[in-house]
Amino acid sequence: MVSKTFVMKNPSGLHMRPAQIWVKAMARYESDVIVKCGDKTVNGKSILSIMTACIKCGDSVTVICSGRDEAAMLEKAAELIESGFEER
Repeated sequence: MVSKTFVMKNPSGLHMRPAQIWVKAMARYESDVIVKCGDKTVNGKSILSIMTACIKCGDSVTVICSGRDEAAMLEKAAELIESGFEER
């Protein structure tokens, strides 16, 4: 299991478009992914779960990946979050 905490950078938070990009990217990996934000812990491969987390710009988000390709999955998660989902 690997994890990393990030600050959500994109101005609109994790709304529908970036949530869709996130779920599509995470679905390419065999590993499981959990996203924690505040008191919410959600399945990182479920768009509905991601949307219900209500992640906003400036929120602290911990991504936890576990499985065979966990390191690559966390690297992709970091790339997406740190780029602001190209919305900056």
